[in-house]
Amino acid sequence: MSTPTTAAAPPVRRPDPTTNAIRRRVALASFVGTTVEYYDFYLYATASALVFAPTFFPSVTPAVGVIASFATYGVGFVARPLGGIVAGHLGDRIGRKKLLVASLVLMGIASTLIGLIPSAATIGVGAVVALVVLRLLQGVAAGAEWGGSALLSVEHAPERHRGLFGAFTQMGSAGGMLLATGVFTLVRTLLGNEAFLTWGWRLPFLFSAVIVAVGLVIRLGVQDAPVFQELKDSGNVERFPVWQAIRRHPRAILVTAGLRLVQPALYSILTTYSLTYLGAKRGEEGSAAGLQAVLVISAVSLVSTPFWGWLSDRVGRRVLAIGSAVGIGVLVWPFFAFLDAGPLVLLPLVALIGMCVFHDSIYGPQAAWFAEQFPTGRRYSGMSLGYQIGSIFSVGLTPLLAAVFVELGGGSPWILCAYLGVYAVLTIVAAVFAVDPRARAARGGAGASAA
Repeated sequence: MSTPTTAAAPPVRRPDPTTNAIRRRVALASFVGTTVEYYDFYLYATASALVFAPTFFPSVTPAVGVIASFATYGVGFVARPLGGIVAGHLGDRIGRKKLLVASLVLMGIASTLIGLIPSAATIGVGAVVALVVLRLLQGVAAGAEWGGSALLSVEHAPERHRGLFGAFTQMGSAGGMLLATGVFTLVRTLLGNEAFLTWGWRLPFLFSAVIVAVGLVIRLGVQDAPVFQELKDSGNVERFPVWQAIRRHPRAILVTAGLRLVQPALYSILTTYSLTYLGAKRGEEGSAAGLQAVLVISAVSLVSTPFWGWLSDRVGRRVLAIGSAVGIGVLVWPFFAFLDAGPLVLLPLVALIGMCVFHDSIYGPQAAWFAEQFPTGRRYSGMSLGYQIGSIFSVGLTPLLAAVFVELGGGSPWILCAYLGVYAVLTIVAAVFAVDPRARAARGGAGASAA
């Protein structure tokens, strides 16, 4: 009598340490590379608020000089869709990594050269022209950067942890702001305000060359995700991915643009315009307190951003986005009342609530959520277009519009607060129409779509 054979149990799958090591390396590369990019980009924002008006627009009133400075700041955001289109097209065809290396080099060159521009008193209008051209190059580089870095982290991530892994790209914004504000504050403290305004502001821009070199070393050590390599090896790469994204995914592009309205606008208020507002309302003490608050919120955001990305993997992206938009629309009114008369010692705490709760709860999950709106072959193009188009109308124009709105309001920010309220409503509408696979998974339905 034969003994029945028992099928051998399948071997237990253990986590691949190489795969986990690659994921950690990619997460680090995404964070460091984006930090370097945003360091350069945010240097310009800080300089626009504190330095560029007297340096490049000395012949106009201070208020007009600030508006002109913020106008050149906004130019960078006008150029970002161009960077997103070019990088999206090439990134969906030849790979994400090559475009990320190119964007980092371009950003470093543009930022270093800004530190070498003579003042308007020396070369006249040529200084402003050079400033605008280099800001345009910064915008192209920034437009190329975000989508590629986000995809590098999200496409390497486990399906159930895309929000967390994508948040490492998002952390680069806080890292760049922390580094930029910290370097500016250090140079200003060491040199004194007069020397800083005369020539010291150039040092942080020249320092860009050093940190870009560090970022390149780290970024060169990673590769594109297997999901893209498989697509490329199959020969199914789109010939014109940008056009295909526009033709086949217009709703997804509009949704991602809508999700980029109220959150970046709040960011511009907290980190850029509030410095100018505090300086005008409360003098040098106010602007110094504003810089300190930006340092604090940027540091804490390095922790809160991945937390919200992690939470979105469990409860879904949409519920966090809607809660964030409602909170921002309400928060902005008492926030400006506090800037007018509140105790400056409490400013970091107030700013923390705005940044690390209401801002980061929608910002942390964005890399994963935007990637989930598009298929692999058109993902870089589609998400870059939506992200950068939304950025023009939010973070790019907000400092300029804020200065104009406060002037129109006779020094009162009520028009600005109403403007943010409109953006909050539009963001809520976009969140309702966005695909949210993690919300379905959290309710026990279908999981997230394949990366």
